[in-house]
Amino acid sequence: MFQPGELVVYGSTGVCRVEGLAGLDQPGEDRGKRYYLLKPLWQDGVIYAPVDSEKVPMRPVISREEAEELIGRMPGIPAAACRGGTAQALAQQYQSAVRNGGHQALIEIMKAIHRKRGLAESKNRRLGLVDERYMKQAERLLYGELAVALEIPYDGVEDYIAARLEGEAESAGA
Repeated sequence: MFQPGELVVYGSTGVCRVEGLAGLDQPGEDRGKRYYLLKPLWQDGVIYAPVDSEKVPMRPVISREEAEELIGRMPGIPAAACRGGTAQALAQQYQSAVRNGGHQALIEIMKAIHRKRGLAESKNRRLGLVDERYMKQAERLLYGELAVALEIPYDGVEDYIAARLEGEAESAGA
């Protein structure tokens, strides 16, 4: 059971702080049912998540060591194969990866969309709305958790990753 003050990753919402435990005083609700009161770090609002629910996964934020190891593995993670022939099929593929996948699935999606963005820009076109939306969601989920694990500002995660991977590439080439 998570304790107040702990940081957790809640489904596709991302990193949340456990503010406390509560019961809902709503008609039709089981009065004995307990809920986590979650405050998302990168969004507004409050979430009441059932303590015993298995529908939406909730887990602790990764450690600093796990975050560093993940960043080190990023160059070897391939881009996802985007198989969506329609915007709806593409959205379902991205949704599945965001909802069910872990860090690797988020990185695969981000790499695929980044590649698509480069291709679109080379043709003086814009990236599709589905790609833009899921790129933002994948970044929010991955960068939000890495920011907490590495104890750096959210806005600094992308630069941290780039600097770290650039340093490793220089070390390998030396």
